[in-house]
Amino acid sequence: MNLPLGQRRLDLVLACLFCVFALTSAISDSLVALGVPMIPDSANPIVRANWWYAQDTDPLLMHAPLWLRIATFLSAFVYGPFYVVLAWALVKGKNWIQFPAVVYATMICSITGIMFAEEFFGEPALRVTFAAKFLAFNTPYILVPLILLVRMRAPNPFARKF
Repeated sequence: MNLPLGQRRLDLVLACLFCVFALTSAISDSLVALGVPMIPDSANPIVRANWWYAQDTDPLLMHAPLWLRIATFLSAFVYGPFYVVLAWALVKGKNWIQFPAVVYATMICSITGIMFAEEFFGEPALRVTFAAKFLAFNTPYILVPLILLVRMRAPNPFARKF
């Protein structure tokens, strides 16, 4: 028997975070995936926001190679919709989400880990230039899935407090 959401506060926090992830995937990652140039004087405020983030922090994102465009495409158009389903399943306590959540968390940690390695140790011209800002914006995309992995580690995750 699943516990009520009031006794599963972490699930509520995770659901809220995944809703934020869905928005950032749709808003930010879709622009990179579709090759929209990041320019400071764009009429699109989302493009300007992406430029504000990347221009002094993330040269790799500013000049996204094909592999990063593919990763952001997956984030925007696969993971983004999944975040909505995941948030709903966490709130409702749907046990069937356990396996997809583990697959998602494993994949996103792998992809984001590769991205971090490239950002910090890759081609010198494309390395992170403002590490604190980069980590502030990107660390949640590894930490939250890791927390989800721990949450989903045993059968019937919604039958226990966490």
